[in-house]
Amino acid sequence: MPAPHTAPKTAEALREERFHLLEDIARELAGDVVFPVCFDATIRISSVMRSQTASLQRIAQEVQKDPLITTKLLKLANTTAFNPGGRPVLDLGSAVLRLGMQTTRSVAMACSLQQLSKGEGAAAFEDKAQALWRHSMRTAAYAMVLARRLTRHNPDVAMLAGLVHDLGAFFLLDRAGHYPELVERPASVDYLVAQWHDSIGATLMSTLGMPEEVIDAVHEIDLPRPPVEQLRTLNDLLYVANLFAGGVEEMRRMDVPMLEDPAELSDPQYLDCQDEAEANCAEMLNVW
Repeated sequence: MPAPHTAPKTAEALREERFHLLEDIARELAGDVVFPVCFDATIRISSVMRSQTASLQRIAQEVQKDPLITTKLLKLANTTAFNPGGRPVLDLGSAVLRLGMQTTRSVAMACSLQQLSKGEGAAAFEDKAQALWRHSMRTAAYAMVLARRLTRHNPDVAMLAGLVHDLGAFFLLDRAGHYPELVERPASVDYLVAQWHDSIGATLMSTLGMPEEVIDAVHEIDLPRPPVEQLRTLNDLLYVANLFAGGVEEMRRMDVPMLEDPAELSDPQYLDCQDEAEANCAEMLNVW
């Protein structure tokens, strides 16, 4: 006999399921957040960086405990984006010196996010998690190039901010994967991610010891705003980087009106940075 069909969930039942997830996350964030094991190295490196006596040598000593992060740092340090002169580095200390502390932290975070996107919870939303990973890398690449070419903002800080701007979304996907009713209804998860990842991400970034300027920079960059004609703040910069990295689709899931085609996407000053940003993104993705 054919298996009986599962009765469709009512809207009220789905709201209840989403509420339970958010309630569980709220309790977790209110206490000691337990990050997946893949974040261990990132947490250790961030802890060292918060020390007023932190040195590149001390950071390198901490990084070398993780072979994956070490490999990625050496590869990234020898890409065109960070090695335009073509002088290769072969040791970790030189790689950290070339990349700097913020980019080293970015690489550790990128490793954690990639592993989280492939973890047990997010596996239920594999396509979404992988798309989110690629979007984060593209946003980081655009942020770095826009900062370097159009502003006085630190490109390394902009890259880190671009990378972590959807940290809350990764966390939500990981947790939602443990709720069977949500796994069966991915559109409901899309709604949750769009509406809640910003506030959840801010709490997580604070727990991880991210710089305040990074936490402030990524706040509400998915909300439509009047056209940004000049990148005065790091938040403006991340907003534009997010648009060029494909963030428009995410913005359309917000419960706010928005223009069909943000003016920034046809602004010559930003379009002029597009080829370099896409090339840098391709190199960064190739590192992974």
